[in-house]
Amino acid sequence: MYEQKIRKIMAGIVEKNFSIDEAVKKLKFLPYEDLGFAKIDHHRVLRKGFPEVVFCQNKTKEHVVQIVKRLSKNNTQVLATRATEEMFNEVKKNIKNTQYNKYSKTIIINKSDKIMKKGKILILSAGTSDINVAEEAAVVAESMGNKVERIYDVGVAGLHRLLGNKEKIEDADVLIIVAGMDGVLPSVVSGLVGKPIIAVPTSVGYGASFKGIAPLLTMLNSCSPGVVVVNIDNGFGAGYFASLINR
Repeated sequence: MYEQKIRKIMAGIVEKNFSIDEAVKKLKFLPYEDLGFAKIDHHRVLRKGFPEVVFCQNKTKEHVVQIVKRLSKNNTQVLATRATEEMFNEVKKNIKNTQYNKYSKTIIINKSDKIMKKGKILILSAGTSDINVAEEAAVVAESMGNKVERIYDVGVAGLHRLLGNKEKIEDADVLIIVAGMDGVLPSVVSGLVGKPIIAVPTSVGYGASFKGIAPLLTMLNSCSPGVVVVNIDNGFGAGYFASLINR
């Protein structure tokens, strides 16, 4: 069914003698592949610059395997987030070059050794407890072809740890700052440098942090300009957006 749709569109392109740019524009919106339980957008890479990313949470491992297999057939790179090790083991049985990051809970399939690394995205975490979210952002940004550097556990409870890395902070093109509890770190860093900052609130903290709402509100109310905020624990969104800025 999917191949028939491609042939029909290609026949129309040939018949109407479209230019290359016009042909690409048509193919960007080619209908999805319908698996019944999922509709895979193979042409997202044409519209967005990166293939569709699989969100594995609440999916069965069988569904994850089938989706990843279909994406892998059409792309040199596939990324799946919020995946369990059980899901990874099933995918690995079917697809080579599959890796798993236990901190970010991501499955990465890379069939190419020639990924061009551009720009520099620096990821800061306020505490060690924020590393899972920070690693999700890092893996996404790396998968999208960015140079990524990490500096973890530099929260405001010991500000000298942050200031000791000022040269690395100034050298970055984009900063992703991950923090729970009071969520102050993005504002502090923004006051030190003139780089775009993506703030990621985490659900880490005691009762009054309200599972990330407290740091979310702190970041949204930052008095230092140049800070944008993604959703609670949304490392994926931060890594993706940082890559768009770099591009």
